[in-house]
Amino acid sequence: MESEIKELYKKWLENAFDDSSLITELNEIKDDEDAIKDRFYRALEFGTAGLRGIIGAGTNRMNVYTVRVATQGLANYLRNNYEKSSVSISYDSRIKSDLFAAEAARVLAANGIKVYLSTELQPTPVVSYAVRYFKSHAGIMITASHNESKYNGYKCYGYDGCQMTDNAAAAVYGEISKLDCFKDVKLIDFDKAVENGMIEYIGDEFYQSYLAKVEEQSVNKGICENSNLRVVYTPLNGAGNKLVRKILDKIGVKDVHIVKSQEMPDGNFPTCPYPNPEEEKALTEGLKLCAEVQPDVLLATDPDSDRVGIAIPDGNGNYRLVTGNETGIMLTDYILSCRTKLGTLPENPIIVKTVVTSVLIDKLAQTYGCELKKVLTGFKYIGDQILRLEEKGEEKRYVFGFEESYGYLAGTYVRDKDAVVASMLICEMAAYYKKQDKKLIDVLNSLYKKYGFYKNTTLSFKFEGETGMETMKKIMDGLRNSNIGEMAGYKILKHADYLLSYEKDFATGEETTIDLPKSNVLSYSLEGNNAIIVRPSGTEPKIKIYFTGVGSNQTEAEKVTSGLIDYVKNSELFFPKK
Repeated sequence: MESEIKELYKKWLENAFDDSSLITELNEIKDDEDAIKDRFYRALEFGTAGLRGIIGAGTNRMNVYTVRVATQGLANYLRNNYEKSSVSISYDSRIKSDLFAAEAARVLAANGIKVYLSTELQPTPVVSYAVRYFKSHAGIMITASHNESKYNGYKCYGYDGCQMTDNAAAAVYGEISKLDCFKDVKLIDFDKAVENGMIEYIGDEFYQSYLAKVEEQSVNKGICENSNLRVVYTPLNGAGNKLVRKILDKIGVKDVHIVKSQEMPDGNFPTCPYPNPEEEKALTEGLKLCAEVQPDVLLATDPDSDRVGIAIPDGNGNYRLVTGNETGIMLTDYILSCRTKLGTLPENPIIVKTVVTSVLIDKLAQTYGCELKKVLTGFKYIGDQILRLEEKGEEKRYVFGFEESYGYLAGTYVRDKDAVVASMLICEMAAYYKKQDKKLIDVLNSLYKKYGFYKNTTLSFKFEGETGMETMKKIMDGLRNSNIGEMAGYKILKHADYLLSYEKDFATGEETTIDLPKSNVLSYSLEGNNAIIVRPSGTEPKIKIYFTGVGSNQTEAEKVTSGLIDYVKNSELFFPKK
């Protein structure tokens, strides 16, 4: 292995001259065996999420060569499956995103594959829309979502605008694995490819079409006009700045205050090193502006603008960060209640959520007579539900889908979460309730009063070292093979194993089959609507545990949640003794 790594390092020193910064980096680490090993001990693996890694030199880094070879693999896959194909490409504000997008376009064009390329950075959902708009066979988005600035990535979409499926990703990876990144990649001069029409820049009419589709998802058209809604918005130095502001202007939200330090694209994210709207630190600058201008809502979109976080006045002069679950709960109730009143709810409406998303949605679905579809973690599974409906000519039944990690989608025009439409609907919802002299905090509290207070908490537990993944397997196997009937003093009512594809009802003893792709997830539904869900990472030694604690008020719910967390932390099932 060591000799192979040394050979790879030498090969890159001799060939990686298309980007001088890579040669500089390789020379700087020539005497550092650990640094060399880290860059070459593996190749970035292409999966359903494409590629993601630290920017730099080597097979285990994001650079022009790993992007090119991935794209050559994609090109080979497309040529194997389609006589003539095209690919839509865009990118976000991250370091080298524009370069990586251009390099991908060069490779595809050299392989005779038409490219539709955005002229500037755009939100991730725009690529999903472009695939459908141009009838492309694939889409590429250069982004690392909300990772810190040293990362970049390469997200791939299928012909349907959904994130690439497991089978397609495996086929592309198989093609990539056959290739030498220096010898086997076809390239064409970028300007020449533009001249001969193999690379075509996406025109303004496309963006107008996209915004029109977003606006179509409005529930109460015109509600924002004359509402005096005041908004603070931060794109977190990412791709949402133009389109989010355009859609807010189109629906009549004129009083928008932009967080200036985070307005312009900047892949270094100087004021938010971890640009994730789930994190309070990322919203520090926005909250400062809130204290000054006192808006009705703060919106924060992540760098590729597929997710949005919000903060709202708490009634005591401060601003309360709203969880992804809470925003989704309010939006679901707003959409369903208003569309019911307006008579615009379709027959047999469908709401889609992931299995780790709040069970309060189950209550809302029952209230409004909606079918609730539960899918695995990842928005591609929500997109897949839309595709299934479309194949039956029933896509209009889809009303709304969301995941607890701040991803939302109304409508079927794209097949990924979309912070542009979510931002529009959040503002529309705030304006709707403002005209009734209600703040969003009042709306949220009224939902909790009606259904009970649901406290959703997610904790990550790391298992470091060489044995980390082994320890995680031991934990999951131990849980899977245990015969426990309770957790933290609460009876287990139902247990679902998404790897073995079954759910057991402890009251009846009945087992039912789970019709979802296999995934290493264990779910425990407890008395009182409480729950614990366990999901290990497939790529790093980390287990995520999702807790739901329910009470008649916040204090009670927090007490229940604390009890569930203490149980897990002190249980040998979760942390077996060595």
